[in-house]
Amino acid sequence: MLVLARKTGESIVINDNIIIKVLDSSSGQVRLGIETPATIPVHRQEIYQRIIDENKKAAAKTPTDLDQLNNLFTSLETNKG
Repeated sequence: MLVLARKTGESIVINDNIIIKVLDSSSGQVRLGIETPATIPVHRQEIYQRIIDENKKAAAKTPTDLDQLNNLFTSLETNKG
């Protein structure tokens, strides 16, 4: 891990296209501004972990779950017509 000391208003640059700027530091908190290309998502760690957990749950669905969903859609289509 690289550890840097930065003052308010100072920045770091990552890979020529990510800029992290210290906006403010007070009351034990640091406010950061992050500029990235639109193709690079930026999440707080707890949100990122929730995304990973939800993706794992979705990937763990069994064929039975998918069969039940298929039956539901088939039933809806049958009753529609």
